[in-house]
Formats: sequence, structure tokens, C-alpha cells
Amino acid sequence: MLYFARGSVTGKLSSADLRAGLFAALEKFGERRRVLVVPPDFTRFHSHAGILTSLAHEFYGEKLMDVLPALGTHSPMTSGQIAEMFPGVPEKLFRVHNWRTGITTVGEVPAGFVREVSGGAVDFSWPAQVANLIATGGHDLILSIGQVVPHEVIGMANYNKNIFVGTGGQEGINKSHYVGAAYGMERMMGRADTPVRRILNYASEHFTKHLPIVYVHTVVGRGEDGKLVVRGLFVSDDASGFEQAAALSLEVNFEMLAEPLKKVVVYLDPAEFKSTWLGNKAVYRTRMAMADGGELIILAPGLKEFGEDHEIDRLIRKYGYRGTPATLAAAKVNAELQNNLSAAAHLIHGSSENRFSITYCPGHLTRAEIEGVNFKYADLKTMTQRYDHQQLSDGWNTLADGEKIFYISNPALGLWACRSRFEN
Repeated sequence: MLYFARGSVTGKLSSADLRAGLFAALEKFGERRRVLVVPPDFTRFHSHAGILTSLAHEFYGEKLMDVLPALGTHSPMTSGQIAEMFPGVPEKLFRVHNWRTGITTVGEVPAGFVREVSGGAVDFSWPAQVANLIATGGHDLILSIGQVVPHEVIGMANYNKNIFVGTGGQEGINKSHYVGAAYGMERMMGRADTPVRRILNYASEHFTKHLPIVYVHTVVGRGEDGKLVVRGLFVSDDASGFEQAAALSLEVNFEMLAEPLKKVVVYLDPAEFKSTWLGNKAVYRTRMAMADGGELIILAPGLKEFGEDHEIDRLIRKYGYRGTPATLAAAKVNAELQNNLSAAAHLIHGSSENRFSITYCPGHLTRAEIEGVNFKYADLKTMTQRYDHQQLSDGWNTLADGEKIFYISNPALGLWACRSRFEN
């Protein structure tokens, strides 16, 4: 059922609008005594999910018993991040999702279904796993809050991904990522109906319908002044809110270009991007726009690691970003990759498939580390002097010497493609 829907390409929802919209939806649920909120973590700070979580706490007060950030495999949030993202919500309410041991397998999507929807790209069953707190926490309302935006694993982020992947277990997360990578992210990004989404929808329909999950979705874009604005808010306990949000996100967050881009400069905010696990959004959000032989330069002052998990970091360093054929071949013969399929998927996501060059300018990693994973390296200070993010505007820029570049200030907020590549 759709409880609230408001949004348009030119819409601007203020904090007061978000409060009124969320409260209007929550009032329809009647009395609730044990509420769980599942927002994203700090890597989705700009989603406005933090504000919505604070509003839910305002509405329910002591009846909001738990807040479980949907970490997936990300690092736990710090006290500072919690205070900044969720103002007014007591830190004592926050729980840390343990994706290795703190999960319940609620069912299994058959291998035949997975094989069919992936077009034969993979041939395994998929375990539907959720956090113990969701499966057995005894809550009478579970608010899943997040932003709908183009996504490399599933096409469009959020809805039941926030539950099955954000609070899922190691096997479920790994296999979901691998399905998308094997099927081909360029066949999925920006699309609401994809193989991974169909697998998660099967799990929702068969294994979690008894849980009181309500989905709160935002759509966020840039206003005329370049600042972020909320374009839409959608609340439902089924796919209807997500579908409306995805349609709006495609208009708000997708930039279709007439011609491929020869030189792209991306800036990674150091507060948000400390690993290539997250920072490679600069790669896969632009790869459908990059020209063959083009150059992608990534200014990454906060970059200090490859994976946010120690084991995945090790695997990235060992196998590197060497393209789909090499990664799929390595995954077939190496048990450590078979046991960490999300790492294998990530290696595919972060590769240019040798179509264009990727130059990282890290704040903390060395040339040897960057080149060791098959990226090019450039000095951050030197490149920042030439491509000063404080002087650049999103989109086309012409430098003093006449060089023309395409600049992106935050790759997490959009998807870029040249029309011919997306339509293929």
C-alpha cells in the first residue's frame, strides 16, 4: 500500500515538508509499541535518511527501540558520524550489524529461478538473509529508510535491498553482488527491473511478508545553485513507493550525454570516501559515458584503503582491477574469491575493461599500492592545483589553457551515460 507520495523533477522538499509527509504516513499505522528503524550508514549521508530517522524518533519517542544502520560490509559508524547524521537520536539506540554472524536465513531462492532471471550468467541458489534484529526482534514496525539512486549491483538502490543486502549475511551479499557483475552492470544501472531485483522481490514475496516492514524512500538531486535538494518522498509497504521513486530518480539522477567523454575529473569528499570500495563509484557511475581511450582522473584526498573489510582489502590488493574475464577466471579457480564473491564483483565494477584509463590521486596510499591494483597514479597536490575542485562546476569546464574537462563533484549522486551506450 502507498501511504505517501510527493515528488517531481523540479520539486524541493524542505525539512518541514519531510516532517509533514513522514508524519502523515506514520499516523496511518496506528499505535506502535516497538519500532525499529533501518537507515543507511554515513556513506549515504546525503540521502536525508538521517533527518528522517530523527523525525521518526521525534514521532515515536521511547517506542523507537532500535536503530540498525544497514552497513552491508561497511565499517561500523563512529560516535561522531552518528551525532552528525542523526541529530537528536540517542547513541544508545544504535546497533551494529554483524554481517558474518548476526544474521538469520529466512529462506532460499531456488537456483533455477536465479539462473533464469540472470540469463544463465550464474547457476546457484540465493540465501535470503536478514539481521537477527529484523527476523526475531519482536518489532511491530520496521522502517526501512533510504535513497533511490542508480546503483551498480541492482540497477536502482534501496527498497528491499536495504534489508536483504544492507542487513544481510556474507553469502547473500556476496552472491547478490556477483549476480549483478556476471550479468553486466551496464545492462542494469538506472533500471528498476533487473535480475538482482527480481531475486530480492522473490525473497520479499516468499519469506518476509509476515514482517511489518515499511519503506521510506527519498530522491535527491542538485538544485539550480548546485546544492542538494530532496525532489521526492515516497512511503509504502510494497514496491509501489519504490517504483515511483525509481522513475523520478531516473529523471533527476541520470545525465544522458550526446557524445562520449574524453576526460573526466571526479572529486571524492574525504569525509565520505576513504576506500576504493566506495570511491570506485567514480568508475562505474561514469563508465557508460567514457570514450574509448578516454581518461578518468579521481581526486581522492581521503583515500587510505581499498576494502573497508580487512579480508576484502587483502583480496583487492592481491587480484587487482583487471577486468571481467580475468576476474571471472580467477574466481573459478581460487577458493578465497569463491568465498568472497562480493570482492570479485567489486573488482569487475572498478575496472575500465581496458577501454579507458583510470588515474587515482590518493591522499594516503602510495604509488606502489595504487599501481599494484592496476590503476594509474598521480600526485594529489599536483593534480589538485591543476583541477581545483573549489573552482570547478559540475559538468563541462574549460581551463585557462583551453583544456576541456567534464567535472563531477560527487559520483554517488548520479549516473552518466552517452545515449548510444545506454540504449545498447
